[in-house]
Amino acid sequence: MHRLKTFTVILVILILCEAGIRPVFGETEVFQLLKELDASLKWEPFRRMGIISRGTDRISFMVGSPWILINYRERRPITPVSEDNGRLMFPDDAVTAIKSLLVMEPADPDRLRVAAILIDPGHGGKDPGTIGGYRTDGNAAAGKTVKITEKDVNLAVSIDLFAALTAAYPDKKILLTRNSDTYPTLEERVEMANSIHLGRNEAIIFISIHTNASLNSKAKGIEVWYLPPEYRRTVVSTETHPDEPEEVLPILNSMLEEEFTVESIILAKKILDSVIKEAGQKTENRGLKEESWFVVRNARMPSVLIELGFVTNNDEAALLGSADYLIQLSRGIYNGIKEFINYFETTVGFTQ
Repeated sequence: MHRLKTFTVILVILILCEAGIRPVFGETEVFQLLKELDASLKWEPFRRMGIISRGTDRISFMVGSPWILINYRERRPITPVSEDNGRLMFPDDAVTAIKSLLVMEPADPDRLRVAAILIDPGHGGKDPGTIGGYRTDGNAAAGKTVKITEKDVNLAVSIDLFAALTAAYPDKKILLTRNSDTYPTLEERVEMANSIHLGRNEAIIFISIHTNASLNSKAKGIEVWYLPPEYRRTVVSTETHPDEPEEVLPILNSMLEEEFTVESIILAKKILDSVIKEAGQKTENRGLKEESWFVVRNARMPSVLIELGFVTNNDEAALLGSADYLIQLSRGIYNGIKEFINYFETTVGFTQ
């Protein structure tokens, strides 16, 4: 499985030790420090980056970097962490900063929150997307053919999802890239996502909804896509962080990009699991997949693309033509998003 890129798997401290690296903070071994703080440490060896977690707080560091990053938003200067013969060494000022943040500033359950959800019904207007259909009497030659158009399926599911999320989260911004048969360009959809204002420690997630097609009429099922972990994108720039020194931006970008990658994968899994639980008896689970779709790779946030099923499969097209089935799909997506939000807002997120 070459596509399972190791840098997306944030290794636990036991794996770190098995690799021969014995992290210490100054003269204090990390196990003792973590015990004192009731915190946890995870280490990504190829980027030489670690995350210390306690409650809803996360402190990211990188070997050689003169900063630590607090909850992926706030930067604080330190003497750089170094690596000496496989040992990670934290200078005294770094130890003091970490202790003050995790001890003097206890975790606040409201500190990290998903503040906005943008739902993107794919295609629309002049762009119908995939087109298929089903025969009302199966394969009989005399049957009537009912046309199914992707843009209509995407919009119906998205509008129902929008209503459910709006009712459940009146304190969050729930948005649609389109709410009728219009055609926002791909660039306009991404711009809408990236221009949403967020406060400190607030996050946004991007859900793009599509319907599938294949030359193989037997192909059917639901799949959820996320950006390949090896795809490098810019999520931090002079535009997004105008007050940061230019030399800081690559470090911040690397740390935040890793966070978005992890969260996108978990969001995709939770949505897929929930949709299959809701509608799996009627369709198939085609699994999680990786692809650098335009809207996914250009959205500066955790983002996924959902394929609801195949309009080119007679049985599945018939399902996609059913209002009740579309509500089932919508409820599955809603439940997956809700699980993601609940976990994100009540724990340190998905770098655990």
